[in-house]
Amino acid sequence: MYSASGAPPWLSNGYGHHTAQHAYIPVQTRNPYASSLPPPPTYIPQPLNHTLRTPSAPGTSSPASSDSAKQKVEWPQTVRDYVNRCFAAETQIPGVAREEMEKRLKDVITDAAKRNMLYTYQWDAMLLPQQMIAEERKRAALGLQALPPNFVPPPPPQLPLSYAPGTNPVLPAHSGSETLRKRKSSEMSVDMDNNNQSQPPWRTKKGGSLEDRMSAPDKRQRTEPGPTSSKLNSTLEHRRRRFDLDGRSGSNSPRKHASPPAPAEPLGPVIGRCQKLEKNYFRLTAAPNPDHVRPLDILKQTLDLLKKKWKEQGNYGYICDQFKSMRQDLTVQHIKNEFTTNVYEIHARIALEKGDLGEYNQCQTQLKTLYAQNLGGHPTEFLAYRILYFIYTCNRTGMNDVLSELTQTDRQSKAVKHALAVRSALALGNYHQFFKLYLDPPNMGAYLMDMFIGRERLAALATISKVYKPAIKLRFITEELAFETDAEAAQFIVDHGGQELLKEVKKDGDDFVQMATGNRLFEDAKNAAFSSVDIKGQI
Repeated sequence: MYSASGAPPWLSNGYGHHTAQHAYIPVQTRNPYASSLPPPPTYIPQPLNHTLRTPSAPGTSSPASSDSAKQKVEWPQTVRDYVNRCFAAETQIPGVAREEMEKRLKDVITDAAKRNMLYTYQWDAMLLPQQMIAEERKRAALGLQALPPNFVPPPPPQLPLSYAPGTNPVLPAHSGSETLRKRKSSEMSVDMDNNNQSQPPWRTKKGGSLEDRMSAPDKRQRTEPGPTSSKLNSTLEHRRRRFDLDGRSGSNSPRKHASPPAPAEPLGPVIGRCQKLEKNYFRLTAAPNPDHVRPLDILKQTLDLLKKKWKEQGNYGYICDQFKSMRQDLTVQHIKNEFTTNVYEIHARIALEKGDLGEYNQCQTQLKTLYAQNLGGHPTEFLAYRILYFIYTCNRTGMNDVLSELTQTDRQSKAVKHALAVRSALALGNYHQFFKLYLDPPNMGAYLMDMFIGRERLAALATISKVYKPAIKLRFITEELAFETDAEAAQFIVDHGGQELLKEVKKDGDDFVQMATGNRLFEDAKNAAFSSVDIKGQI
């Protein structure tokens, strides 16, 4: 391959010069380290506990798959008892076919097996398949959301890994945090024993090692008890006996007189079966009884009866009680329609007429929700009442919310226009315009304005007393502040401590009021009237 001199041909004729004969022969790359290094180790996986089934060609079966098919599946005893209860005669439910029950049973057990929870489910507390089917039919009849086809109740908390499947271990009485703290302490003590040969310098200081500091409470417990510890032990023993009702210590011991669990409340709305037209109102303290709840057709007859009795008798106590009972029956049955809106509107008007702002406010709150759902009624009428109510309660936040929600259609309503004009007159201090609006309110707005007319008259008198001095005609006050007679105006001044202002000062046969000394009196009365406002107005 090379020349006689042993050098390659391309180096035989000098540096950088090549001969005419080229002898490029490809050779295999040699690795001088290949022979000295051992081959890489081959990883051999550990055999698995379970035999994996590998797909085989059609018509053939591997020995492993045939052997696994012959093996018998070991089911937990709790699952076997659950299946026996499913097929017991006393657990069968009429109307549930056996085929449906078997299919649901198969779905339940298959789902538990897929989740690997055959040993963790509380099978003795789980619903039977026929019970699940009956519950689904009940929920469908009530219009509720149906259960999933493979519904399984949520599993209980899993037991620690040290407990064997199928056993019923008794948990210790200590809390989980105390057990964890003891476990960590024991682990730290073992680590300290293993490493005590090479302790760092800071472990040899006066404070002692970590083991000594952690075991200090145990050392104190091993000391001989003194008078203080004996007294403490006696106190603890007395406390244990006081709380140990059945003679056994520990917080996990059951009591003899434990109250039975409360029955589950019915799902969905109640369907009333009561046929009485009149029924007193009682606050509910438990689930409503359908035998004491009137259905919708009976409630309509009741409303007609109450309207007739209110016109004939006018007994507000009886009417209010009956309306509250009707509202309760509508609520528990989830009835929200035009009839519901009509009931709340009538009750609100009657409460306004009698000055019961507590009941009116409750009706007003519900009506706002009903109007938002477009369930009929008179929304603009009660919108005007709401504005006047916020004026009475001095609720600026509620007033701003109402003003921000007003539409152009609402502003065109006569009642809403009047309420907004009342608000504007009071905001500007124009008492003359305010009392003109008070004399001509639409609907039942006068009943709400009567709630705050007194304080506005005091505010107007405080303003008048600053300008009209030394005296002013009583007739002027009667006309300006919307009193019906001069006697009513004089009585109003006397009721607020103004007897000295009504001296026998007559000129041309007219009575006068001394305003020179009345400014301070009316200012104090106005401040007292605005300082306390009954928001609810309950009577």
